[in-house]
Amino acid sequence: MTATAASGGATWIRALRELLLIVLLYLFYSGVRLLADTHVAAAVDRATSLLHLEALVGLDFEGFLNHLTAQATWLGVAMSYWYSSLHYVVTPAVLIWVFWKHRADYPRVRNALILASVIALVGYLLVPMAPPRLMADGYVDVLAQSAQYGWWSDHASAPVGLDGLTNEFAAMPSLHVGWAIWVAWAIASRTGRRGRALAIAYAVGTVIVVIGTGNHWVLDALAGALLMWFSIAVVGALNRRSSRAST
Repeated sequence: MTATAASGGATWIRALRELLLIVLLYLFYSGVRLLADTHVAAAVDRATSLLHLEALVGLDFEGFLNHLTAQATWLGVAMSYWYSSLHYVVTPAVLIWVFWKHRADYPRVRNALILASVIALVGYLLVPMAPPRLMADGYVDVLAQSAQYGWWSDHASAPVGLDGLTNEFAAMPSLHVGWAIWVAWAIASRTGRRGRALAIAYAVGTVIVVIGTGNHWVLDALAGALLMWFSIAVVGALNRRSSRAST
């Protein structure tokens, strides 16, 4: 076996190992969401308190954006497709891209994603919170409204028949937003101006989508973004510490 063939084989073995890790993370993600306490009254009470806090600081614009989205069918359908699919496609695609094109950066990028996801899942398990669409305050469930145009059910973003496999009270923090911030960070420093612009647009668009569809509060989105930046900072600090210790 030549050195090139051996190197190629090692790369594929590592790639398969990383794929297995991501699959296990997804299974853990799904399992924790199902184990979360979904006591409706408690989740609604927490959401009510959160909305009161938003009102105090002037961030309670979910209703305006939600109703604007619901009034335009084309916009509601587009946002529903974005919400139900892009985080499952874009996130692993960027992870694979970093693995193949920026191998030295990959451990830090992967670890930041895993750390933020695990922290969020613990939050879902301990402090379930109702999203706007499950509140009795006039919010519109845009995915339910547009279910006839897609594969999702009228109860969740999962495909029809699988809505029972999702926890509808996993609102705080928003992993949709956290993962979108991760995508922007992973791409922005490793590509050109056009790539950075697209990455930032994806993150901003995701924030608008999760709020406009009635799936997250403004503070859910903010918490998701802060959680990801915290995880990026922690992983970066650990990497620097490890590098100093090895020199």
